[in-house]
Amino acid sequence: MIDSHLHLWDLGPHSYAWLGPQHGGLFRSYGEAEAWETLDAAGVGGVVLVQADDTVADTESMLAVADRNSWVLGVVGWIPLDKPAAAEKELQRFLGNPAFRGVRHLVHDDPRDDFLELPAVRDSLSRLASHGLVFDVPDAFPRHLGRTVQLARDLPELTIVLDHLGKPPLANASAMASWRADFRALAELPNTVAKVSGLSVPGVPYTAEALRPLWDEALEAFGPGRLMIGGDWPVSTLGAPYGRTLEVLLGLAGELTSAERQDFLEATAVRTYGLQERGAGAS
Repeated sequence: MIDSHLHLWDLGPHSYAWLGPQHGGLFRSYGEAEAWETLDAAGVGGVVLVQADDTVADTESMLAVADRNSWVLGVVGWIPLDKPAAAEKELQRFLGNPAFRGVRHLVHDDPRDDFLELPAVRDSLSRLASHGLVFDVPDAFPRHLGRTVQLARDLPELTIVLDHLGKPPLANASAMASWRADFRALAELPNTVAKVSGLSVPGVPYTAEALRPLWDEALEAFGPGRLMIGGDWPVSTLGAPYGRTLEVLLGLAGELTSAERQDFLEATAVRTYGLQERGAGAS
């Protein structure tokens, strides 16, 4: 199994704008040794590391971890998308590392509602596509899910990965209708993929039964060939331990055929990010 969505952060070198004491147990460093111990205990052999900060330093740190650990199969980093010249400079630097497979920007924390529509951002994303890199979109609903649909239509050459199913508002029935409409529209576009990850919602039990409507919606809209499993560690620990997080998702996937299950647990991530096996374990 490949976990398509795992974070690391180190509060020693620098702070993270979104992370503070209000986040309880998340407000500490999470490093590679603890990550591998957690993954190994759960039987996970490889991961895609995903940025947790809109800084070049975060990307550099993840690529350094990838260089030291064969279980890191890919890295989704950050570049200044709204500054195309600077973005291209960083792209040229990071492309030298085969683990660098995509880019993400914390759009939900960016005050600009139109970030994905900015001409400079579109320019940078076109450059991303030309290099065969993927663009991850986090926490898209409510501000950015519809705009992600338009982005996918406008740049069909760009592979877009919707993290956490776009953050469906499971506890809000009326908002769910709006999420579903945009989610379905995105799934209709062939250059899109979705991660079944980050689905712990305050006030909603983290169980297969509670998540069943989201799973059924995702499976019908995208199909297992465009879905991938993600643990969202350590953020997911606010809702459940890592093992329990995976247990619920694997329970939902139990209805899949062997080939469909392989897609969901591994093959979709390999295809989407262009991952290459680097061997299992810590180096």
